[in-house]
Amino acid sequence: MRLGSVILFVAFCSFTAYYVYEPIPERIEERWKLMLTNSFFRTLSHLADLCESAGLKDYMDVMYVITLLEKIVPVSDEHVKVTEEKFDGVEVVLYQPKRQGGDARLRRAVIYLHGGGWCLGSSRMSPYDLLARKMVTELDAVVLSVEYRLAPAHHFPVPYEDVHRVVKYFLQKGVLAQYSVDPGRVAVSGDSAGGNLAAAVSQQLQKESGQQVKLRAQALLYPVLQALDLKTPSYQQNKDMPILPRTLMVRFWSEYFTSNKALFRAMMANSHNSPESSRLLKFVNWSAFLPEAYHKEYNYSAPAVAQGTEGEAAGVDGPSQSFADPRASPLLVPDADLHSLPKAYILTCEYDVLRDDGIMYATRLRAAGVEVTHQHYDTGFHGALMFTVWPTDFLIARRMTDNYVKWLKDNFSLLPLEEMGDLLGKGTECKQRKDVAGYG
Repeated sequence: MRLGSVILFVAFCSFTAYYVYEPIPERIEERWKLMLTNSFFRTLSHLADLCESAGLKDYMDVMYVITLLEKIVPVSDEHVKVTEEKFDGVEVVLYQPKRQGGDARLRRAVIYLHGGGWCLGSSRMSPYDLLARKMVTELDAVVLSVEYRLAPAHHFPVPYEDVHRVVKYFLQKGVLAQYSVDPGRVAVSGDSAGGNLAAAVSQQLQKESGQQVKLRAQALLYPVLQALDLKTPSYQQNKDMPILPRTLMVRFWSEYFTSNKALFRAMMANSHNSPESSRLLKFVNWSAFLPEAYHKEYNYSAPAVAQGTEGEAAGVDGPSQSFADPRASPLLVPDADLHSLPKAYILTCEYDVLRDDGIMYATRLRAAGVEVTHQHYDTGFHGALMFTVWPTDFLIARRMTDNYVKWLKDNFSLLPLEEMGDLLGKGTECKQRKDVAGYG
């Protein structure tokens, strides 16, 4: 009996060690903590696959447990006033510095868009709440966290449209004045899928002639930026990396467009492009836009092109999928649409399937004359910045957060009056009304 118990115990320990252990690169800090953290994600993913195969529940419905476990009710504290509101019908969580008596200064504002592959995540998750409070206190900023609707219940372009509506609403002069926000110091930011939405809305607003108040900056944290080539060197090198393996990222992309699993299979094979979308592959040709150091042993091979529309090419019935729409894939915009974009901060991680998306975008923005700060973490992994809450708190997350907030502080200061006039679309009129704008 005792021997049997020992055998069972040893077998259990062996199985646990086999399941938890992953061949994670030695360079990554706190490797065992990352292994343990990822074992939870892998277990949940296996359970989600099983439930979907058995017809019990959709994969993303099970994975949403990640969001629920981190969800909180944001409340005010001694330094930060928190309110939950609706801007043009979209839910937002608004964080504001608590004013001292007689303080009438205009403040910065950061519109933040959470990650989660357009299918998971919430502005009400603990890591996002902590990040928002840090930005409020260290930047003396108003932070607007957007609760956009999620796929697969709401496919593209609904999440983008929710974000666009919120940003347009917030950038109205009357709304900015209501929250004591300086019209010349508004930035948009987001991580992962939120970085995708931030880049997309920055591009679209710059093209809208009626938009008077412009964004001052965009901060993109390991953003996902294109759906045409899902076999870039980083997709291949990091296909089995923790937190966001290639299979999961491809699933996020397919669920963003449709619930038809035929698209997922086509995207896994990188054979989902149609003749229409293939014409834009030149914008994601990593052999041209990726520095040589990141090519490594990989050789460029253009994705296969199927015949028919995008939907037909992927074996999906109904309207064609929007792989080529820059609102879904911001990396696909032509060079002429890049030069007028606001200054950018782009964070990338070496051990992330999305690494090359961010690097290629930084390359193209710089070539177009946009001021870009590209911060690459040689030991970073996808999602690292959000691991700030015990027991999954990582040292690299603290460094990433500090560097990100420092960039916002250093690059988000008061503007010369002439530049503010350009952002407001007023030209020299700004000089005549500097008292209204908060300049003295």
